[in-house]
Amino acid sequence: MKISIFGMGYVGAVSAGCLANDGHTVIGVDPNPTKVELINRGLTPIIEKDIGEMIEVAVSNGTLRATTNVADAVFGSEISLICVGTPSQLNGNLDLSYVRRVCEEIGTALKEKDGFHVVVARSTMLPGSMRSVVIPTLEQFSGKVAGQGFGVCNNPEFLREGTAVYDYYNPPKTVIGETDELAGDALVSLYAQMDAPLVRTSVETAEMVKYTDNNWHALKVAFANEIGNLSKALGIDGHEVMEIFCKDTKLNLSPYYMKPGFAFGGSCLPKDVRALTYKGRSLDLDLPVLNSIMPSNQRQIQKGIDMVVRHGKRKVGFLGFAFKAGTDDLRESPLVEVIEALLGKGYDLRLYDQNVNVAALTGANRDYILNHIPHISKLMVTKITEVLEFAEVIVIGNSAKEFSAVLEQLRPGQVIVDLVRVTPGKSELGRYDGICW
Repeated sequence: MKISIFGMGYVGAVSAGCLANDGHTVIGVDPNPTKVELINRGLTPIIEKDIGEMIEVAVSNGTLRATTNVADAVFGSEISLICVGTPSQLNGNLDLSYVRRVCEEIGTALKEKDGFHVVVARSTMLPGSMRSVVIPTLEQFSGKVAGQGFGVCNNPEFLREGTAVYDYYNPPKTVIGETDELAGDALVSLYAQMDAPLVRTSVETAEMVKYTDNNWHALKVAFANEIGNLSKALGIDGHEVMEIFCKDTKLNLSPYYMKPGFAFGGSCLPKDVRALTYKGRSLDLDLPVLNSIMPSNQRQIQKGIDMVVRHGKRKVGFLGFAFKAGTDDLRESPLVEVIEALLGKGYDLRLYDQNVNVAALTGANRDYILNHIPHISKLMVTKITEVLEFAEVIVIGNSAKEFSAVLEQLRPGQVIVDLVRVTPGKSELGRYDGICW
């Protein structure tokens, strides 16, 4: 395939070398004549393991060249990859001036080009940038419509400096955000040889995935550092602690807890977070990541309360209010906090949870519900239908299977507030309100 790559910086140069190595014909485009000259001499414009040799071989074989001429590159290719920088502004926002300028130049060339051309953004941009900057600029300067006269995709890269060539050929995933199927198909063909999960999604989701990845990596570094600082203060080897921690791939390093939804609760997590952060304070340690966990969790509880209140209906039913499905444990259930807040505001409530039955409870759970929240026990009903017949707003509090069909049983005017996602659908105004979807 014939490919043009705009921006011969880190991502662009690595992409150019690897694609040319795969047998594609590649044209590198950069306004800097020094970079163009280096590449055309078979030299790399960046320092990165293996890329120098790949560029040298590709230029020698005639599969890679560079130019400052945008029209030459667009007319000589079927796909254009945008790999220019998106530097930070002082307020943290991105400077998309380089992206906008390249789109103006590509669009101008596309105006004179026949045939379907695909433009792929690999530059890291905040969600919404494709729709607000890339596509409108291409359409304005080409006089064509995205999805008809040309195709547009977002294709985030997952390259680490120092191992970029290895990462290119061994990606954790390949994500293609597409505006149309034809453009997506063209990009898929570039990665046909990759042994990695291929995900085709919307451009907005693809944009967000890149930021989710990088912020998660940053959070992991900060978390490990705080555990290390706390461990050292206690005379413990933080490296050994984290090495043991990472051996758990069922919970610690897994998708298990990585689903957006409601707050955590129960008898373990809140207690242990509070205990560890208390220990940090007693040692005069500043642990901002660990110290932010409980406040963040509390904000999610408040969000659940706000979701109910904003619907302006006074009769509210809860389906599931133990802290998770399959348990009768109400201790530190975030749903209990929501229920108590609504009671305090004068709401009329009904509660159902097949696992929470006062007559059957024993031990700590029975003591908790009878002595700490007796007002809640009086609101409990024994059938889902009692909640559905009573409530104007129905809160899905845990993921018990029996709640999955509730959406189909709604009466006109009833609203579901879903805190756990019992249905794959997205929020629907006036009928279904998902907390994070």
